[in-house]
Amino acid sequence: MAKIKGNIASTVKALIKDTVETLGYVIWDVEYVKDGPYWYLRITIDQDEGIDIDDCEKVHRAIDPIIDAADPIEDFYYLEVSSPGVERELKEPWHRACFMGKRVNAKLFAAVDGQKNYTGELTASDDETITLLMNDKTQKTLRLKDVSKLSAYYDYESQEQ
Repeated sequence: MAKIKGNIASTVKALIKDTVETLGYVIWDVEYVKDGPYWYLRITIDQDEGIDIDDCEKVHRAIDPIIDAADPIEDFYYLEVSSPGVERELKEPWHRACFMGKRVNAKLFAAVDGQKNYTGELTASDDETITLLMNDKTQKTLRLKDVSKLSAYYDYESQEQ
């Protein structure tokens, strides 16, 4: 395969999607990022029962030869397969749909109404906005273009999501 100059993450996701799903997992995210001096191809997988190290190893062993055969990445990189974790980032519309009615944390690029962080129950989401039900029972609608990171909320003290 010719080396990809466009979106490597999308290309890799298309290459491995069927294999990952056949193994019983969903691809939560694919990133091709530079971290320090190194490039990483990070595949994040999930399933209803959660993910452990054995799941990551199984997927890694299955997708590594597929990616190697297609050879879509010109540079040296490290392949990582992991779980999205309890405070997973919610990047895609379907991620937000999975967390509808659950608590999320929205970090903003700049303060809105004097705050840069909002935590509340995700009650609505579309292509442009999310709406959170705050603890005081008010609704807060935020524009997605103002949100730097939207993630699942996990209360470590009470261990509640």
